[in-house]
Amino acid sequence: MGALSSRMLWGWRRPAPGQPSAGGEEDLVEAAMAVVDEVEEESEARTTTSQLGLKRKSDPGGPHGEEPPRKCAKDSTGSVYEALFLKGEDSDVQIRALGAAWNLHKVYLCQSGYFASMFSGAWREATKDIIELQMPDENIDREAFHKALGSLYQDSLIILPSQVLSILATASMLQLDKLIQQCGEVMKKTVSAQTVCSYYYSSESYGLPNIRTMCFQWLLDNLMTQRSEQLLREVTLDLMKELIASSELFVLEVEMNVYTKLKQWMFLQLQPTWRRHYRTLLTDTNSWFDRSKRESEGTPFLETQQGRAFVPVFQQLRLAYIICDLSSARSIDHDAVIPAAWLTPMSKEQCLAPLLAEQIRDIRPITVSALHGNSMHCGAQLRRDEMCSWRWTGFNFGWDLVVVYTNQRIIFRCSVVNKCCSLKVSSLLQRKIAFRLHLASVDRAGIAVFRNDTEYQILALGKDQELVVVNLENQDVVFPIYVSCNFLYLHREGHDPQ
Repeated sequence: MGALSSRMLWGWRRPAPGQPSAGGEEDLVEAAMAVVDEVEEESEARTTTSQLGLKRKSDPGGPHGEEPPRKCAKDSTGSVYEALFLKGEDSDVQIRALGAAWNLHKVYLCQSGYFASMFSGAWREATKDIIELQMPDENIDREAFHKALGSLYQDSLIILPSQVLSILATASMLQLDKLIQQCGEVMKKTVSAQTVCSYYYSSESYGLPNIRTMCFQWLLDNLMTQRSEQLLREVTLDLMKELIASSELFVLEVEMNVYTKLKQWMFLQLQPTWRRHYRTLLTDTNSWFDRSKRESEGTPFLETQQGRAFVPVFQQLRLAYIICDLSSARSIDHDAVIPAAWLTPMSKEQCLAPLLAEQIRDIRPITVSALHGNSMHCGAQLRRDEMCSWRWTGFNFGWDLVVVYTNQRIIFRCSVVNKCCSLKVSSLLQRKIAFRLHLASVDRAGIAVFRNDTEYQILALGKDQELVVVNLENQDVVFPIYVSCNFLYLHREGHDPQ
């Protein structure tokens, strides 16, 4: 038999029996039916393999460079499906796989690029009446293989989220582009905390870059707000590193919250049998690391054998914005997770930062890449459409920046009277920062239903001066809104970003 080719899905595992699904069965069936309708409407302009990003080998100029045209009858009543597929009437080939056998028809099977190559090429199966197949992908099961073969005999196929990854694996092997497209549409409509990681990994394995991008954005929007230990368990080291490094990560409050989330994630990676309520996760995490510190006699955890694997992820933390807060600095010191060798240079920089802010007059130009990599993460939640204000500390160097939401506008205000910030108010007449705002509202599944992003801007405010930075008038705003901001302080004579 000729060699089989299929992209393997290493990251995905089928849910265990009894594990909660992404939603109610009726909702899933309704979503699946909607996908069927959409894919059928687009059938005349069917997406090709190259458009989906699948990396299949083809023979330029050969008879199978494209999906072969359909030369067989299919109807919407199900009579063809029942007589020819289910009953196998007038079969001319038997396919055996996964402990089952299907009596089928080559004219229908040749709608699949895989079978078209088998029956028309130099494969030894081309003239056989019985064909034994070995599945190259562990994610292909008997039910998915049955559905994929059946799709060649009928006009539409309902795919539930619980089946979509195994059907995607089968469709990828059989080179069924229309079925791959339908799987992608199902994934778009059913992404949630329960499915996002498996969808992300499968999109990488089976060449669906648009699904990968969608899942990554979902994680950026929801990672810091979702209270799900299952979600944290499923995020791999490489994926977490990419998320924490992104300047688009939605952060509630300040950078210290990112460190806390990472510590919980690391605990779950190291303790896969932990199964208590999420509200006890932080307490159990702190207790476990306290015990580890005693057992290692104070050696920073990331320098232990267990911790070294997590170093690349924790290196993405923006530590300069953590240790500038006394309470956060004390927590970092107590946890003994991060090596002192990482913190000492940061502490020195923070000691010099106020002097630089007041006295430096010659600074190199700031690039946008520097803004992405060095800006401070901070965020807040607007629960309802009413006036509120807050402060983010850590970047200000004695400058009290107040953020105000009122009349569907977000305003930055430079305050002279610093009543609640422990740092001294600077005597400089004007301060300059680069900033960017992300606003998003998400539904119960975590999918963004409203989004408003700004580009990086330079803000120069004098004392008691204010500036409207976002205007939401005449927009379909949905509350609550998450507000995430990137800040980078620019010294007195700093240049604008290039």
